[in-house]
Amino acid sequence: MAEQSFAGTAGRAMTADGDRSARARLVVLLLCVMLALSVFLSLTSGASDASAVRVIRDWFTGAVPADAALAARDQLIVYDIRMPRVLLGVLIGAALAVCGGVMQGLFRNPLADPGLIGVSAGSSLGAVAIIVLGTTWLAPVTLALGTLALPLAAFFGGLAVTLLLYAIATRQGRTSVATMLLAGIAISALAMALTGVLIFMADDRQLRDLTFWQLGSLAGATWPKIGTVGPVIVLALSAMPFLSRGLNALALGEATAGHLGIPVQRLKYTAIVGVSAAVGASVAVSGGIGFIGIVVPHVLRLAIGPDNRYLLPASALLGASLLLLADAVARTIVAPAELPIGIVTAVAGAPFFLWILLRKRGVIDL
Repeated sequence: MAEQSFAGTAGRAMTADGDRSARARLVVLLLCVMLALSVFLSLTSGASDASAVRVIRDWFTGAVPADAALAARDQLIVYDIRMPRVLLGVLIGAALAVCGGVMQGLFRNPLADPGLIGVSAGSSLGAVAIIVLGTTWLAPVTLALGTLALPLAAFFGGLAVTLLLYAIATRQGRTSVATMLLAGIAISALAMALTGVLIFMADDRQLRDLTFWQLGSLAGATWPKIGTVGPVIVLALSAMPFLSRGLNALALGEATAGHLGIPVQRLKYTAIVGVSAAVGASVAVSGGIGFIGIVVPHVLRLAIGPDNRYLLPASALLGASLLLLADAVARTIVAPAELPIGIVTAVAGAPFFLWILLRKRGVIDL
């Protein structure tokens, strides 16, 4: 009976303006095509004239290239530079967008963002600490971990913030989302202050590295890095669709969701841990990339409605596509140099964010 009540009540809440499920399925199909085109564009664009089409054709047909040296160069660029970058872009774009959708559902606020609870700030603090102190106080860590020191430091920085937030916001087995939000703001401010101290201690070379890292980039994508953070992101993303039913019910309020049989406390815990893992791992290898997490779910919510059964998969597809397209722009607009991808997403996302605010206030009526 509770299941039937949930299905009817949540279904009416999700489709107050009509059933959008058919439209949502069509949008998901179109987004799959968009992602395929974005992957192809990313593999074929860049400062180099390496031909991904020729490399893939030779690989499938087994043809012997006429110019072995040119073919070897193309394979190196495509397999070892572009493919890891594309795969990392897909993972990070999907993670940021899906986490944005989950956060907006959890806080019941369409302007919520994955960085709202301070995970990004904690990850940034861990990464900056390795960059600045990696040759002095943290030299044993960098020597032991090598190139993995930076992503691991960022990941554990985000994890530490998550555990601290959960300890602060949880009392007698119940987690207060409001307390977590306020504590996240405070801890973010503290992490940013400590990051500022480290930046003040940095030398000129480290300042340059920090500047580019904080602006965000996929330039450092390698197969070992994907092997480090990829399983974390994939595991977190795999758990997110199972939250859809609970997030739909949560839109009716925590008390109502509980009466409908939703384990609200477990839903909060799973969502927070999943978002922290995915965002922490993403920031660890890409730096700060903004607006994907807030813009993508909001656009899709306007298009297909708030039903998280469709919203979360669609967010993953659109987030991955947009990040790949932004990366392609970043690689080509000032070629042979490369623009930080965070600048591209900010230039595109900030006006849209302002449009959302003005629309909410009634200044824009669309």
